[in-house]
Amino acid sequence: MKALIALILLVQLPIHKAAPAAPPAPLGCDDPESEAAAEVAVNYINGHSRHGYKFALNRVEDVRVVPQGPNNDIIFLELDLLETTCPILSPTPLANCTVRSFAEHAVEGDCDVKLQKLDGTISVLASKCHSHADSSEDISKICPDCPLLASLNNTEVLETVSAALNDFNSKTTGPYLRLLEIGRGKIQYHPAHVVAVEFAVGATNCSAEEAKVNVGACQLLPEDQSNFGFCTGTMVKLPSQNLHVDCQLYGHQPGVTYVHAGQDTSAGLPPSAVGVSNHDLRISYHNPLASESSSSEVFRSMLSAKPVTKRAVAVAAQHDKVPRPVGFVPPPPPPCPGKIRHFDI
Repeated sequence: MKALIALILLVQLPIHKAAPAAPPAPLGCDDPESEAAAEVAVNYINGHSRHGYKFALNRVEDVRVVPQGPNNDIIFLELDLLETTCPILSPTPLANCTVRSFAEHAVEGDCDVKLQKLDGTISVLASKCHSHADSSEDISKICPDCPLLASLNNTEVLETVSAALNDFNSKTTGPYLRLLEIGRGKIQYHPAHVVAVEFAVGATNCSAEEAKVNVGACQLLPEDQSNFGFCTGTMVKLPSQNLHVDCQLYGHQPGVTYVHAGQDTSAGLPPSAVGVSNHDLRISYHNPLASESSSSEVFRSMLSAKPVTKRAVAVAAQHDKVPRPVGFVPPPPPPCPGKIRHFDI
């Protein structure tokens, strides 16, 4: 009888199920893990860029983590980048590269990157990027007399590059330099008419003196001896004409090669780049691991969620203006987008 009563009591006891594990807290855009993934992504993008300049991280716009198993996560990042003054061929580490100021007519890059974090190691699986220059109207509002970006095949830009390189080659005692590509061209009309250019060059197998005899025989050095460099030139046209040029060769860098953009102009521009003012990452960035189809849905969802995040920030800001009772603790700010490291354009 006692056994029966005990059994009845056991049956009547409530059954307590183990509470499901709480989902992991969303990763913030400024969390150390996000910043580590962003650093890997930016280094990868610069390492696979073929033309133009290196880009630096300006902000982590969004981050999504999809767990795959123990010590295995897929990370989706949306990154805002800014162009630096370091050409892509320059050996200068990114940490030492200066981000172009707003007044220098900044160029912004947007990248969506898919990464994997496996046993603590982060690697890039896929990515897609594009970049664009800030609008001339925005620059002129802040700095009416600042020079503005001109198209890379603008007649005045091409003439200034040619004059600057010819002037340098006529005075140098080193190797004869050939144009690889034009990086930038800016034109200012007031208070003086000035054309400023930046362009990449390569050393040839001729000296400047030998080139005077037969410039057609001067070829870029072979890959195992290659020596790339960078030049800046300024042509003042009015009120009086003046030309200044400065070129620097980096020295041979093992493994660093220049990929010719195509056959279009002496500016080293591919047909798709003619008429544009900056080297677009969509064209210059080569990603051998790109798998856009496999991640495009997630990228699209990230992009579509972005305005919602911004609206949430605006709503939160409005609520913060409402008087709160004493002791009220406001909710934490949304984890994304992250902080702006340089400036917003």
